[in-house]
Amino acid sequence: MDTVMKAARATGSLNLSNCELNEVPEQVYNYLDSLGEEEKWWEVVDLRKMILAHNNIHTLSEQLERLNRLTVLNITHNQLSHLPAAIGKLKMLKSLDVSFNLLREIPQEIGSVNALVTLNCANNQLTSLPSNIGNCRKLEDLKVSNNHLTALPDELVHCSKLGRLDMEGNKIAKFPDHLLSSCSFIKEINAANNILNEIPESIGKLERLVRLDVHQNRIKAIPSSFAGCSSLMELFLGHNQLSSIPKEFGDLSSLKTLDLRSNLLKEFPEEACKMQLLVLDLSDNCLTRLPTQLGNMTTLRKLLLIGNPFRGPRSKVYFGTTEALLQHLRTRMSLDREERSPVEDFIEMASKEASSTKQLSISGLGLEIIPAVAWESGELLALDACKNKIKELPSDLSQCNSLKVLLLSDNKIEEWPGAVFASLLNLRFLKLDRNPLNKFPQDAFAALSKLEVLDLSGISANSLPQPPALSGMPHLQELYLRRMRLQEVPSDLSSLRKLRILDLGQNNLSEIPESFQHLTCLVELDLSDNSIRMLPPELGLLYSCLQSLRLSGNPLRSIRRTILERGTEDVLKYLKEKICSPSRETQPLQVKQTLTPLRQEFYSEIPFQHI
Repeated sequence: MDTVMKAARATGSLNLSNCELNEVPEQVYNYLDSLGEEEKWWEVVDLRKMILAHNNIHTLSEQLERLNRLTVLNITHNQLSHLPAAIGKLKMLKSLDVSFNLLREIPQEIGSVNALVTLNCANNQLTSLPSNIGNCRKLEDLKVSNNHLTALPDELVHCSKLGRLDMEGNKIAKFPDHLLSSCSFIKEINAANNILNEIPESIGKLERLVRLDVHQNRIKAIPSSFAGCSSLMELFLGHNQLSSIPKEFGDLSSLKTLDLRSNLLKEFPEEACKMQLLVLDLSDNCLTRLPTQLGNMTTLRKLLLIGNPFRGPRSKVYFGTTEALLQHLRTRMSLDREERSPVEDFIEMASKEASSTKQLSISGLGLEIIPAVAWESGELLALDACKNKIKELPSDLSQCNSLKVLLLSDNKIEEWPGAVFASLLNLRFLKLDRNPLNKFPQDAFAALSKLEVLDLSGISANSLPQPPALSGMPHLQELYLRRMRLQEVPSDLSSLRKLRILDLGQNNLSEIPESFQHLTCLVELDLSDNSIRMLPPELGLLYSCLQSLRLSGNPLRSIRRTILERGTEDVLKYLKEKICSPSRETQPLQVKQTLTPLRQEFYSEIPFQHI
């Protein structure tokens, strides 16, 4: 003890926590009277801070008044049943922590501690607070949680600098209205787990209030004056008896967390959807629907709805991801705004059919986003969303990992949806033609290794990803690159050895590479409306497989018009005869393929008739 006391006299701080003390040592009270031989009284530092936490101390002596220079006194987690009147003599005391003891009262003398800023008497057996506490005019932080209080003293209104009030876990039935009217500096109030039945109108005067917790009470109504709490960021109203919330909640622009769980709410007001929340808990209420305007709350990251009796065929969307639900609500809102209820009915009908057919067709509906029913319909195999106004694919579409057919023609997609495609590993048929895509990332086709049909026609990107991007789709059978303003044929195109249909029409091509001779499965080749003046003779080696070669609209000079007019077979025969190399002329011919049976076999699994 001597060593500890010597250190305290040198620093002004004494820490005797967790020392298994049953009482405060006498040396502490005789702080200045027990100097060691080597200590000089003029070098002793006044005791400013004393920590006696986590001991077994039952009483404090009236000699405490001798430590009148104390600014911090911490006696938490002891066995104190009362505090001495001498506490009032500690005129410089700023922080007093007597929490987790057995105190039944705080002495009136506490009102003499005029410098007090923080008072923590939580977790005791207090039934009331002394009226003289109102004399502590500098009090900023008051914690009286987990006691047996039924009210707070009216005199507390004089503590005008009060910024933090914690009265959780008591038996307080009425909110201290007088306190709210006077203490405009309050930033945080915790009144949870009491028996409050209302929140007074004066709550709206707390412009600096940042956090309010009144969960686990008996509150039945919320005043509209809440709109005045302009700084409020966290509001906890769960486990009460609320049947509605005021529309003025929409004016709480700073609010980020709103807890309304376990109430009696039957609806969430449309006006409240103007809030920019991060977390909204509406679980265990009586909600049967949500306003579509909630979809505009794009800041929302966590929306809890479990335990509500939502109705209708789409009720399961309420228990999916927050992002999916917001997109679903935005879709509904878009339809409502445009008064296109027949469209909404069509989508609902289509979603019902999709649950059994695994095919969803929502083409030509003017949709701006893909509705949530796309990934709520179970293991969807085919999705037709052509001829809409869709600008991007929602990330939730990644959930459709069984999708084989995706039709997105005639939309407003500007960026390559690579993140979504990365999850659609079973995709076989992809149509993105006539979208305003302006460029392709180098890894655009990396996740499309199983693709068999790809249509990029009408995309004015001028060029495709650099080789060997196309070679990453070895199963590709049909490739449509029409009207893409291509200046040259991608060099890796010839690596697509299973290619049967290739459309390069209406581009700016001036020549065709000799490597096309390796496309030995090619059945259709469209080179119309380009700037091609000459065809490579090697193209004639496809005589045995190529059935349709379209060349109209090209300034061809290497082939006589009479040959061109006789059709594909004669043109290929003519080119083949121009090959001088004997080795090329003697290559074995393949048996002629027929287009119709092959195409019918592939498309027999595609659900949409218009493809």
